[in-house]
Amino acid sequence: MRPFTSTIFAEITALATRTGAINLGQGFPDTDGPRELLDAASEAIHGGQNQYPPGPGVPVLREAVAQHQKRFYGLDVDPDAEVLVTAGATEAIAATILALCEPGDEVVTFDPVYDSYAASIALAGAVRKTVTLRWPGFALDEAELRAAFGPRTRVVLVNTPHNPTGKVFDRTELELIGALAREHGAVVVTDEVYEHQVYDDGVHLPMTTLPGLAEQTITISSAGKTFSVTGWKVGWLHGPAELVAAVRAVKQFLTFVNAGPFQPAVAVGLGLGDDFYRTLAGDLRAKRDLLCDGLRAAGFEVSVPRGTYFVVADAVPLGFDDGVELCQRLPELAGVAAVPVSAFHDDPDAARSLVRFAFCKRDEVLQEAVERLGRLSR
Repeated sequence: MRPFTSTIFAEITALATRTGAINLGQGFPDTDGPRELLDAASEAIHGGQNQYPPGPGVPVLREAVAQHQKRFYGLDVDPDAEVLVTAGATEAIAATILALCEPGDEVVTFDPVYDSYAASIALAGAVRKTVTLRWPGFALDEAELRAAFGPRTRVVLVNTPHNPTGKVFDRTELELIGALAREHGAVVVTDEVYEHQVYDDGVHLPMTTLPGLAEQTITISSAGKTFSVTGWKVGWLHGPAELVAAVRAVKQFLTFVNAGPFQPAVAVGLGLGDDFYRTLAGDLRAKRDLLCDGLRAAGFEVSVPRGTYFVVADAVPLGFDDGVELCQRLPELAGVAAVPVSAFHDDPDAARSLVRFAFCKRDEVLQEAVERLGRLSR
């Protein structure tokens, strides 16, 4: 674990705190979630739900996950045998990799990649095989994808909508990934935590809904991003019963159980009406546009995301060919913090000048950040 001693998010957050910069680096909202969710958590705390919950998760949340998957994607999920509640999506990913991979097994990932993926794969003694999504469109290269699969491929780890690029994988791309997974007998693990944050013509398509993939796919999501409660660390996964049982066997020796009073509250959130989900996406789309316009005005070249709450921008037009250097200086130059996309890559030159900004902030905060970024073009 020596390469993973500190995350770029912690470093940039510390820099923002030290300098008083607006932190658009780490992806956490600056408002709380819906009142119904918060009230349900308070009621659970004061109602005595503060001891160990059941190992798989409280029944009401497992049932809510199953109902959510039926409601949005037409999936039939057994809440008793096919759902596991975890300490956020991060634990779900780690426990799944540890459950499925032996030392020397290979895991296909897509760079730029969320940093916990690489750490989880290293913990399992597995080997990461990367497929690079390249600026500005972040399209999937079929030849590179095919070359990443081999006789030792055990897992393909897909994040859609994708952090940090904001890419939403389309059906053609997902079907190609699925076909290769079937050909090589690999398990598909999908991180879908931004499933309700999709904009414009983007459509979130869970891989488990594709023909022939349900029996070899584990689907992961969480409450943190959808309900703006990242500190609660309530995630879940579902899939074939035998795979879920394998992950549960690992989870019990990681966190054992988690978030007793928050689990029933998340069940309330998952049952909120369609208006909540439409408003969430609509509000974030407006925030995205505000930040993208501001970044362009400041001189950046921008890749407009179709999902998540991140924007990737190229700093070359501003005279910076090193995103790390820019992020280290940005608090001083403009009073704003961001993260270099190279931190998400094995090959730092693949995204050398790219920077990621988060737009999951209050409008007035984003407006102030945009005004400060304007200093870069003056």
